[in-house]
Amino acid sequence: MAQQHEGGVQDLLDTFFNFLARKTDFYGGAEPGYAKKILLEKFEKYEEVALGAEKKKKRDQEERESKRKARLEKERTEAQKIAEAEAAAAAAANEKSSVMELTDEEAAKLEKELEEAKAKKAKRDSGGEGDKKDDENAGENAKVEEDEEDEKDKGKMLPNAGNGADLPNYRWTQTLSEIELRVPCPQFYPLKSNLVTVDIKKRTLKVGIKGQPLIIDAELDHEIKMEESTWVIEDKKTIFITMEKINKMEWWDRLLLTDPLISTRKINPEPSKLGDLDGETRSMVEKMMYDQRQKEMGLPTSEEQQKQDMLKKFMSAHPEMDFSKCKFS
Repeated sequence: MAQQHEGGVQDLLDTFFNFLARKTDFYGGAEPGYAKKILLEKFEKYEEVALGAEKKKKRDQEERESKRKARLEKERTEAQKIAEAEAAAAAAANEKSSVMELTDEEAAKLEKELEEAKAKKAKRDSGGEGDKKDDENAGENAKVEEDEEDEKDKGKMLPNAGNGADLPNYRWTQTLSEIELRVPCPQFYPLKSNLVTVDIKKRTLKVGIKGQPLIIDAELDHEIKMEESTWVIEDKKTIFITMEKINKMEWWDRLLLTDPLISTRKINPEPSKLGDLDGETRSMVEKMMYDQRQKEMGLPTSEEQQKQDMLKKFMSAHPEMDFSKCKFS
C-alpha cells in the first residue's frame, strides 16, 4: 500500500487518519485523549516487533559476514603455508642443482658455449650489423603485437585500482573469486535497511530505495552463487554487496550487460590470492606454478616426472629388456 502512494509511508498515514476523521467517530466518540492513547499503545507494540526483527536480521548478516571472513582467512593461511613449503622445496632443488658435478664432456661443452657467448658480445659491442638487424626485427615484431593488442582494447575503459570500474551510480571491484559492489545513496543519509531493496539472482541484480526508481535493474555479465552473496549498509550511506563468482578462473570485463567494457589485459592480478580460490581450482593453479618453476630451473614438470617414474618402474619390472638404444620423448 505504501508503494502505491507517491509520498510513501507519510502519504499512507495521511490517507488512514483522514479516513478515520471523515468516516468514523474515532476522535470524538470516547473520552478526551483516548484515541491518542490507543494509537501510542499500538505503535509501541509493533515498534518492538519491528525493531526486534531488524536486530535479528542485522545479527544474521553480521554472523554470515564473520563466517565468510573467517573462511577466507583460513584459506589464505593455508595457501601461505603451501607457498612457503613450495618455496623451500624449490630453493632446495636449486641448491642441489647448483652443486652438481660436471663430466669432462659437459665441462667441454660449457666452455665452448661460454667462448661463443663472449664472441657474440664482442661482435655486438663493436657494432655488428647482424645483431643490430636482429634487434630491429625483434623490436618491430613486438611493436606489431602491441599494436594488435591495443586495437582490441580500443574504446575499453582502464580498470580501477580494484580491477573493476567506477561508474556514475556505483563502483565495483573484483578478485578471481568474488565481486564487491558499492552503491552510494548519500541523499538518504542515514540509510536504513528497511528502506533498501536488494534482489540478487544467479544472473540478475536489482538495487534501489523503496518508493524510488531502481538504481540497478539489469542482467549480470556472468553467473554468481546466490547463497554466498550478501549485502550490508556501509557508513549509513552506501549499499555494499558481495557476490561470489561461479567461474573462479576468469576476470569479468563488466559487471552488467549494460556497462561499458574494461580492458582485462590491464588488470593487476596482485589483489587475488590462492586463498581466494576453492580447493580444486587452487590445486590446479599450484600445479601450474610448480611446473613453471621447474621449467625455469631446467627440471622436469610434474607430468614429465610422472612419466619418468612410470618408465623406471617398467624398466625395473623387465630387466631382461635392453633400453640402451631407445629414444624417449
